[in-house]
Amino acid sequence: MIGNLPYHRVNVLTGTRAARTIADASEYAHLIKSAGRPLLVVGPGALTGTLNGKPVIEYALEIAGILDIPVCATAHTRKKLAELGLDPASSYDIMEIINHLKDPAWPGTRKEGNHDLVIFIGIRTDLAGQALSTLKHYARHLQTMTLNKYYFPNASYSLPNMKDGTWKVFIDTLITNLKEKAG
Repeated sequence: MIGNLPYHRVNVLTGTRAARTIADASEYAHLIKSAGRPLLVVGPGALTGTLNGKPVIEYALEIAGILDIPVCATAHTRKKLAELGLDPASSYDIMEIINHLKDPAWPGTRKEGNHDLVIFIGIRTDLAGQALSTLKHYARHLQTMTLNKYYFPNASYSLPNMKDGTWKVFIDTLITNLKEKAG
């Protein structure tokens, strides 16, 4: 049986470390809750993607809000985040935030130290693949996680490839688990 295949099958795995595939939302919630300084990076795919009519960006905001996770707005997401009542902790081009994250001495978005877990949602798959590869090789001080419905072999933790219905159930269950763990 073939394991998970990434959406883009170019440069699928560089190095010897591959993402740990996790399909259990409670395990994802535990990893997020255990992080000391997580960061949620929101890309433009969160603006256009929907799950049963609800924009993906609203799920991202709910996840960030539960644990007070700082949000980094990329591309043109800052305006929509502001309309939804969130002032992002930072707004960077995806390559710019990746370059900052590579630096262990970077003070982070809240000036509390670099982040130890970076969660990506809504980033274009080709950019995310390259960004995750860069962080895997040049930012060994942090872990990466994706909340996109595709498998990313260069992340530390990735969802398997999912259809929209399965992805929605996962995100809803993740939010429920984060609420339970936050209380």
